[in-house]
Amino acid sequence: MDWVLLSYRIPREPSTPRITVWRKLARLGVARLGDGLIGLPADARTVEQIEWVAEEIIDAGGTATVWLASPASQAQGREIAENMRAARAAEYQAVTEQARQAAKGSADESARAVRRLRAELRRIQRRDFFPPAERDRAVATVDALADRLDPAVADQAGAPR
Repeated sequence: MDWVLLSYRIPREPSTPRITVWRKLARLGVARLGDGLIGLPADARTVEQIEWVAEEIIDAGGTATVWLASPASQAQGREIAENMRAARAAEYQAVTEQARQAAKGSADESARAVRRLRAELRRIQRRDFFPPAERDRAVATVDALADRLDPAVADQAGAPR
């Protein structure tokens, strides 16, 4: 598997561009390979996203280089993928727990939770390159919460009937 890598340095001050870059990289679900080195599985979308971040870094007075590469061994590639899978698994587990907690609330609270949790699932799935088993559990738990809603409330929550 090929990876798109970003090697970068960004000035510490002002801190706003640095924080913005960190947040964007987190939203992309990157693998942190070292200090100032991140990676994502390479496809047209991820290469473009990393190139945009690289431009932001340069605009902020930093340095950035984008590379296409593959790990030297399959074991290294599997380790990177497993670390990314574990990070997403923790996010899905949090969604599952939030859905279970929301089931204890009122119908209105549950409807709001369904909307919020479905949006969160979509955000996680955009950066989920190596889906863990927790993904299916989280989706099923949110769907079960939606299924418990009164049809009128479910319509407001965008839940299927």
